[in-house]
Amino acid sequence: MASPMRNLISDHARYVQSFRLFLASSTEHQSMRAFLEGQLPALLASIGNGKSTINILSVGGGAGEIDLLILSKVQATYPGVTINNDVIEPNADQISKYKERVAETSNLENVKFTWHEETAYEYESRMSAEKKPKKWDFIHMVQMLYYVKDVPATLRYFHSLLETQGKLLIIVTSEISGWETLWRKYGPSLPFQDLCSYISSADIKRILDSAGLKYQAYELPSHMDITSCFIEGNKDGELLLDFLTEVCDFSKTAPPELKHQIMEELRKPECSEKRDGKVLFNNNLSVIVVEP
Repeated sequence: MASPMRNLISDHARYVQSFRLFLASSTEHQSMRAFLEGQLPALLASIGNGKSTINILSVGGGAGEIDLLILSKVQATYPGVTINNDVIEPNADQISKYKERVAETSNLENVKFTWHEETAYEYESRMSAEKKPKKWDFIHMVQMLYYVKDVPATLRYFHSLLETQGKLLIIVTSEISGWETLWRKYGPSLPFQDLCSYISSADIKRILDSAGLKYQAYELPSHMDITSCFIEGNKDGELLLDFLTEVCDFSKTAPPELKHQIMEELRKPECSEKRDGKVLFNNNLSVIVVEP
């Protein structure tokens, strides 16, 4: 008898382990990097006009890898300008990795970092209590909206903090990714326990449309090698399955029928393609840039 399934986020160490393996097995950061290198500079063109200081807010900044790339692009667009970079990140381990990364990076003399070890909701509550909402020239939310309780309210709040020339950049899984297929079909059978919710670019666009907000959307092709998931007892494969399903020890705790169905689903063309003997999961991303 399988023991009850529990959400992956409830086991912090295993979540971080599976997340790092996901990054190593996927082209996620490479495809984000290609977008940020190629298209971000044009999007930044108006945010710092005539300003001696640019204020940037990173919501869910993680270990800072993408944040530092964004900062390098802002620095290149506005050489010599002072940058205040505030980071909201609830995970202490990720913040310490971020600080290590900053310490190892040169050319950050004009950047002032402030880390807030809290969730987006805690930040909002604290700012509302202080009644001094700070405005931002650039706010970015990279792969973090799955972990907020009320996505429309969170988007509304952070959008309200934009300066008149500011931009809000959101990165989420694409509505044409394998995640969309997998989660729409099997999400209800998996234990979310209010710790995360599945959303894709389709949900974000719907929310923005209903709020009457202007935005541009871009598709980023990406894949994840999940070949090891189909090798019985393979440790990496088990961790990647945990990440795909958001279930801790999915292989050992999922009911056999559900496990069988999900393994079959992962092989289907709606989720993955077979290439050079590998199974590559469709990990496409969407970038959505919202105007003030």
